[in-house]
Order: sequence, then C-alpha cells, then structure tokens
Amino acid sequence: MVEKNSIAAEMDRLGIVVIIPTYNNDKTLKRVIDGVLQYTAAVILVNDGSTDATTSILAEYADLTCLHLKKNQGKGMALRHGIRHARELGYHYALTIDSDGQHYPTDIPVFVQAIAEARHPVLLIGSRNMTQDSVPRKSSFGNKFSNFWFWFETGIKLSDTQSGFRAYPVQALAKRYYTKKFEFEIEIIVRAAWRGVAVKNVPINVLYDPSERVSHFRPIKDFARISILNTVFVFLTFFFILPRNFFRSFKKKSLTKFIKENVLGSTDSPEKKALSIGLGVFMGIAPVWGFQTAITITLAVFLRLNKVLAFAFSNISFAPFIPLIIYVSLLVGGLVYPSGAVFQMERVSLDMVRSHLWQYVIGSFLLASFMALSIGFSSYLFLKLKQQQTISGE
Repeated sequence: MVEKNSIAAEMDRLGIVVIIPTYNNDKTLKRVIDGVLQYTAAVILVNDGSTDATTSILAEYADLTCLHLKKNQGKGMALRHGIRHARELGYHYALTIDSDGQHYPTDIPVFVQAIAEARHPVLLIGSRNMTQDSVPRKSSFGNKFSNFWFWFETGIKLSDTQSGFRAYPVQALAKRYYTKKFEFEIEIIVRAAWRGVAVKNVPINVLYDPSERVSHFRPIKDFARISILNTVFVFLTFFFILPRNFFRSFKKKSLTKFIKENVLGSTDSPEKKALSIGLGVFMGIAPVWGFQTAITITLAVFLRLNKVLAFAFSNISFAPFIPLIIYVSLLVGGLVYPSGAVFQMERVSLDMVRSHLWQYVIGSFLLASFMALSIGFSSYLFLKLKQQQTISGE
C-alpha cells in the first residue's frame, strides 16, 4: 500500500483528481471535503444547484475548483461536467466520491494503488459490503439488479456496480453521453467496457447513517429510467456489440488458420462443433435477412456453442447461392403450401418472393432444418473420425 504521506505525490504523478458532486448535502459536505484534502488538493467540486448552505460551505474553500450549476440537473450531469473539466485540465483519472458521507476518504489509497499497478486504463468501482445491517434493503436489491444487467450486457461480473466511489480513466472514456441522472453511472461503465476499458471492483468501507444521509434517489422515476436504459443496452448488445466484437476477432484470421484452430484444432467436442455448424447452416438459410449474423452469434453465446463455426457456416447464403436457396425454398414450400405456380431458377426475383411469401417462409424453414441436420450430422461423423485418427496416431 502506498504510504499516506506520499499519496499526494503519487496522485500527482498518476494524474488523479477528485471530483465531489453535491446537491443539498450540507450536513456532510464539509467532512467529506476535509477528508479528501488529507490526501490531495487536486479537487473539483460540482454544486448541482443546491438550495441549502452548500454555497456558503464551498466559499470556505477558495483554493479549490468549484463548478456551480444554476439549477439542479441531476447527478449524471454533475459528473459529466466534472469529468469533462478534468479531461480539459489534462488529468488521466477522476476519482469520484459522494458528498452524503457514506464513503470514507481514507479509502482513497486503495484506488491509488490499483491505478498505479494497472498497465492499461482501468475503471475502478468501490465494492461495498452490502450485507451489513445498516444497508437499506432497497439499496441491496438495486445493486444486485444492476450487477446482473451489467454482466448480461458486458460479460463482466462485479460485486458492486452502483457505488459512487469510483476512479474513471477520463482520457479513455467516450466524450458524449445521453443520460443525466443516476442512470449515467450505469451508462458510463457499460460503454467503457464496450470500448475495451477494464472495469474492476476494489474493496471499500461504507457508512449508512439515516440521521445524516440525504438520498435524492427517487425509486419509481429513477428505477424506470434505469430499466429503459438497460432495455436499450440489451438490444445494442445483441445486434451491435456481440457481432462487432466477433467480426474484429474473426477478421484477424486467415482461412488456413481458421480451419486449423476452429475446425480441427479447437478443444470443443465433435458434438459441440457439429451443433455449431448446424446452427450456422440453419440461420444462413432461414428467412431472417439482415439479422442473420446478430442472431447467430447471440444464439451461439447463449447456447454456449462455437461462435466462430456458427458464424462461418451462416454464410452459406452468400451472394451466388441466394437465388438457388430462394428457388429451392419455394419448391419445398410448394409441397406443404401449394400455390400452383411454376418456378424457374432464372426467373427468381423479389417480386416472386413477395407474391408467394408464405410458401417461401415455410419452405425456407423446412429447407433450413433439413440442411442443418444433414450438414451438422455429416460434420459430426467427419470430426469424430478425425478425433479417432488423432487418438490412434498418438
């Protein structure tokens, strides 16, 4: 642990500033500021339109940077103003601490040490002990709820995603945000994770004193905002983030390397590979044009299949094969949903599909199922044979 008398020098070396957003917390504000000043004078105070004694308290700290917002805009906006100002001043990290007294400034060295040890930009969130008796039940439930959705949207498991005691790598964060209130603290960590920034917890202490603490969280309105934000993030995760991340990793491989690593060299079982191939073939033929990649990768993730194989075989419907797939789908659909029309391969068109839509949809699903089973089973036999040959040759 960095010694207390050298914390200020270490924070200066690492480019760390402390941001204290505040709104009507005059009972605890002075104690928080004085506690922070024990470690550093690099402080940005953001007064979010307070109507109590906050302004007069801040007047006592003339040497510190104070940003005064004319009217209350929400914690998210206060943090956005503070982080933007920190970036403009050239700081590398902004350590945020709430002014309601629940956080202990004595935990600042924990963040400093973690930042000093990090080789790449890292976003740190203080992990509170949410099992202690003084923690309100709604706070404990809200934290578990937030942790689940953060994991769902990023794949990162954290013990605390709602703590306001954090360290942001300001130069590595997005410069534009869309939320203004408590949900901002969710938006910023999810989008940081999507940008490749490591998001981790560090242990901190917490104090819930009902006689001092003033919470501005409005359960119905703020929970509704957070739920809407998570809904948007889940949609983006399925249809943009997962496909984007996959394409980035897939593009780095040559065809030969792909076959060696993902078809023959993968540690997945022949059964898992065959199921992945079958899923890819099915999605490649199924009538979900425009969403094939997103749905294929998403299903592969949730079914724990081989994403690379599923994606590769979903491209069975590449341009030269599309007319043939549509033609055969119409023929197969005609067996179940006959229309009396005579189809010719060279005359396949979108107008033909529109005029025989149900016949095409039914036929494409039947064709997709048949081809998925056929190619998937054939792949299983081939991969099983290769596995046995490898074992015999050892």
